[in-house]
Amino acid sequence: STSLDIDPIYHLSKEIIDAYEDIDNIDYDFVLKWTYKKIKSNIHEYTSIYLDETLVGYYRFHEENGMMEIDDFYILESYRNKGIGSIVLKKCMDESKLPIFLYVFIKNERAIQFYKKFGFEIIETIKETRYIMRKD
Repeated sequence: STSLDIDPIYHLSKEIIDAYEDIDNIDYDFVLKWTYKKIKSNIHEYTSIYLDETLVGYYRFHEENGMMEIDDFYILESYRNKGIGSIVLKKCMDESKLPIFLYVFIKNERAIQFYKKFGFEIIETIKETRYIMRKD
């Protein structure tokens, strides 16, 4: 991904935060600024997902504390439920011998079920709104 992808990834992140975070109990402006800064400073680690010539999503797969993290894994809405996310997740799992973890909002039940289907387990709750899921 390039600097041109920062804003689209940020807007996808903001949509997820708006949909699933407990906005009344967080410093919303701080969270959004932190999110933007994280994306901008790590944009070179993001992968754009294409179907033929069409951009259909993004993800960041990187090492963190001796494990691999799947971060900001987004499939654009009109391309969901077509198996694209499954292909990308399998690719990540095949690329690494290290354990893989990710953060997911507790209210994002579809995502939780998706990851469980691939053997991820909930290992921790963070600030009452997110789980850490892990697959060894």
